[in-house]
Amino acid sequence: MSDVFRAIGAYEGLPIADTNALQYVELPLVQPEGHDILVKVKAVSVNPVDAKLRSTLPKSEKAHIYGYDAVGEVVAVGEAVTKFIVGEQVFYAGVMKRAGSDAEYQLVDEAVVAIKPETLTNAEAAAMPLTSLTAFELMFEKMGMTPAADAHDGETLLVINGAGGVGSVMIQLAKWLGMTVIATASRPETVAWVEKMGADFVVNHREDYVAALSELGFDAVDYIALLHSTERHFPNAAKLIAPFGHIGAIVEAVDPLPMSLIKNKSVSFDWEFMFAKGNYDYQLTSQGEYLAEIARLLDDGILVSTLTKELDAISLANLRTAHAQVEADKMIGKIVLSGQFV
Repeated sequence: MSDVFRAIGAYEGLPIADTNALQYVELPLVQPEGHDILVKVKAVSVNPVDAKLRSTLPKSEKAHIYGYDAVGEVVAVGEAVTKFIVGEQVFYAGVMKRAGSDAEYQLVDEAVVAIKPETLTNAEAAAMPLTSLTAFELMFEKMGMTPAADAHDGETLLVINGAGGVGSVMIQLAKWLGMTVIATASRPETVAWVEKMGADFVVNHREDYVAALSELGFDAVDYIALLHSTERHFPNAAKLIAPFGHIGAIVEAVDPLPMSLIKNKSVSFDWEFMFAKGNYDYQLTSQGEYLAEIARLLDDGILVSTLTKELDAISLANLRTAHAQVEADKMIGKIVLSGQFV
């Protein structure tokens, strides 16, 4: 093993069409210590957070390495590691405070890692960690749902932007819980996708979906996930949410939300940010535990991978392509780079 490795990073926030927006960099290969494991990366996914962080990066002398979904092989372990041994195949999202997975190798705390689902390809598995953790934390920590088959039979969930990565997982998890799921989608291909994920009903978020839900017989729903354009959808969510219901969101609001609209229904509102645990060193082991459960659900066929596009090889050209597609805000499911780092 060499004492250096290659990665792909950014030095400043530039349009993705700029040839300097992402660049190859060479870094020293540091051996793991403590609870760290060293992973040889075999597949990475690109999420909206990657594009956002890259495009808003202040000019820096140091390259910032992104990538928050990965599958790889453990090639070395720190002296305190107890969960993994060399040679095991793992998957994880990682944390923002450390270099990401757009690289040949990555150091990761064992707490946030789990064994890769056995029945999935590297690309299929790499599509899942960040979005699945987001869905798990929003549903089971913030909204207070119980993660067990049919535990919420008869209850309803409305997913705004059901065809995105998080929405695609939430729909599947809700069906496992026995819920009736209404998802929003506005294009024929996104409608088809959310139906494939298991949505019972589909309404168009670009139209009057409050009236559409009423026509379907839903004057109120128990849970609402706002996964896009939080400010635009919050007033409708306030109308639709049942008394003592739960609203959760993952996209920050630029303007203050009119929280008084839900006060008299005694409705709870929660933000979910999967990286908050890593940023504040809060219950990190829960993410590894959740990923182990997600792997079981995937291997049991209760969840299916949300991979929709695979690019052969982890390369600068492919990473630029993936960032551009994610930035276009038209993604259905997830895009993954897999294979050799070239």
